[in-house]
Amino acid sequence: MMMKKALFTLALATAFSAAHAADGNAAAGKEKSTTCAACHGPDGNSPSPDFPKLAGQEQDYLAAALHQYKTGKRKNPIMAGFAANLSEQDIADLTAYFSSQRGLFLKY
Repeated sequence: MMMKKALFTLALATAFSAAHAADGNAAAGKEKSTTCAACHGPDGNSPSPDFPKLAGQEQDYLAAALHQYKTGKRKNPIMAGFAANLSEQDIADLTAYFSSQRGLFLKY
């Protein structure tokens, strides 16, 4: 019984996350991404190995990461500061934009 409840909760959370992430507007995300560009590059292809590439990443993954920075589950003072001010719509828009970009995963 406990296992069924855990699986149901996981399935529900996954479905909610995917449905919510799909509501993002990539064009709005591009406009909102100017702050992100300083470290992650204008299209999410960071020019530095010190910052992760966001372009081409799964939208759900990016949204989860931003939520974790916002709640403190992921620890990074710079990202926590940026994420703290993001609304749910901001997160959806930003992740829609970066996930729609072509990732250039090159070795540095």
